[in-house]
Amino acid sequence: MRTFEKLADLAPLVGQELGVTDWMTIDQARIQQFADATGDQQWIHTDPARAAAGPFKTTIAHGFLTLSLLPKFYGEAYKVADVKMGVNYGLNKVRFPAPVPVDSRLRARFKLQSFEPIAGGAQLSVEVSVEREGSDKPVCVAESLTRQFA
Repeated sequence: MRTFEKLADLAPLVGQELGVTDWMTIDQARIQQFADATGDQQWIHTDPARAAAGPFKTTIAHGFLTLSLLPKFYGEAYKVADVKMGVNYGLNKVRFPAPVPVDSRLRARFKLQSFEPIAGGAQLSVEVSVEREGSDKPVCVAESLTRQFA
């Protein structure tokens, strides 16, 4: 994990990578828990036998499961020591260019796109690219907006 002392230290880093997470495995139990929590029980996610004969030859994670991992990934990629609180301000763009087959290993890269001072802190626009081990194509690319308060 990369650590920055002050929120202001990020301002000159626009266009640069802020951090990268470790790999994590997306197993069938996690996929099923997400299906149960959201009510999305589509067979390509939850039925290994049927999915084996489907287009991906195995179950795949929900795109929104991958997206829901962003807070976890943020917490592992970098931190700013003087930030007391951060809030999710939204997303400008999200794409899922490739599937996440069960038992894939994922990690995320964070690239600072903009730094805008606001009262008590800054609004950050960060490009998050979630990678699947062994694949040249990302599984999720999102422009994430957060507000950080020091």
